Amino acid sequence: MRIDDVVWDMDGTLVDSTRVVPDAFVRAVATLNGPVITSAEVVAAYPRGTPEVILSFLVGRELSPDEHDVYYRQLDGVAVSAYPGVLATLAALREKGRPVAVFTGASTRSARILLAAAGIDADVVIGGDQVSRPKPAPDGMLLAARRLGTRPDRLALVGDSPLDLRAARSAGSVSVSAAWGHLYDPAEPADVTLSTPGEALALVGSVVGDR
Repeated sequence: MRIDDVVWDMDGTLVDSTRVVPDAFVRAVATLNGPVITSAEVVAAYPRGTPEVILSFLVGRELSPDEHDVYYRQLDGVAVSAYPGVLATLAALREKGRPVAVFTGASTRSARILLAAAGIDADVVIGGDQVSRPKPAPDGMLLAARRLGTRPDRLALVGDSPLDLRAARSAGSVSVSAAWGHLYDPAEPADVTLSTPGEALALVGSVVGDR
């Protein structure tokens, strides 16, 4: 099937948030008088869903909206960078007349904070708070297809995590592994594996597999 558009995961794919996001959670949990936690424990909790769900889990109790704001205050203003080649690749997509679309398990609020900090202007941002089920469920890709005016099987999802690739497969989209990301697992099946962001440009308009 011909690929119309590329959808990007954020953390570990567009933005190198390997340290800043776990560190923000660690500080937020400490501020909320939760247990002492490590960055590795934060990363292990990512599949649970949005920052609100993760923070409540890490603290060990239900939190109020004001308490959830503690995490966003820790995240706001962090120094974070796009991976090498990302900004040029997104600019080239726009020159082709294609939108920049992001689907992340993080909340829309945290996505906008991190994308702005990294200098990324996205046309479509789908956060984990906009879908009923998190990755690897297909919900986010189905929503992306509706917003982009195409079908899920004509989208490619570029992500570093096995959850990204499974979400793509569950939606019938093309799964594209970002080998530069910190959660990249070469053992996880992918339709395509990219070594650099710029290689994603060749996906638009291409035909991948018999879909």
